[in-house]
This record gives sequence, C-alpha cells and structure tokens, in this order.
Amino acid sequence: MTDKEKKELEVSRKKIEKTQGEPTREGVNFVPDVDIIETSEAIVLRADLPGVEKQNLNIDVHEGVLSLTGTVGSTPTHYNTIYQEYEIGGFSRRFTLGNQIDQQKIDAKLDNGVLTLTLPKAAAAKPRKIEIS
Repeated sequence: MTDKEKKELEVSRKKIEKTQGEPTREGVNFVPDVDIIETSEAIVLRADLPGVEKQNLNIDVHEGVLSLTGTVGSTPTHYNTIYQEYEIGGFSRRFTLGNQIDQQKIDAKLDNGVLTLTLPKAAAAKPRKIEIS
C-alpha cells in the first residue's frame, strides 16, 4: 500500500481545542466543521454538531460576532459501548459579521446534528438591476 493510499484511509479526527477553563466549565471543546454558501439573497452556513440537542445549543449575535456554542451529553448508562471515537464535550465557533448581513433576520434550523443558519443580506448589499432610461 502506498503512502497516498494510507493517507486516504486515515480516519479524520475532529478538531479539538483544549481549554484551560472557561468561566462556566473546563474540558474538551470541539471546533465544528462548517460550509458557507453565498446566494444573491443570503449567506447560508451549515455546521456539523453531532449529538447536540436543540436545548443544548446557543446561538447569539453580540457586537457583530455570531457565536455558536453547544454541549453533548454523556452516553446513556443503559448503552454498552463497544468502540468509541466520539468524545463528550462542547462545540464552539465564532464568526465576525459584516454590515452586509441583516442581523435581525437570521434564521436557524437544527436537523439530525446539522445546524443551518440563513443570514439574509441587507438591502444595500443585495445585487440590483439598474434600468436604462
């Protein structure tokens, strides 16, 4: 097997940021992977948050910074874990928003561990057609 083939077979690990202690808790904090897509009407952000439940997810905007924070609970005691790659911890990611985003109209949906945020563009940032007179 070549080095290239070995590399393709490696399991990719989640990005982990070891915290020295946040104001409310210590422990492992994961940086979720995101995809960001731009349309003429909005910026759409999709974040992988496996195991995060709606009640354990916080999304807020403060001073132009969009923050995502979530926690994953422990495995139920009645489960018999045979093999585990997934660690228990939290998720955290921050994005600086420009003036082109209408922060009052941001929409969020969480479905099967995928968070979809729709960040509508402000009217001034949307492309417009100029009519010729």
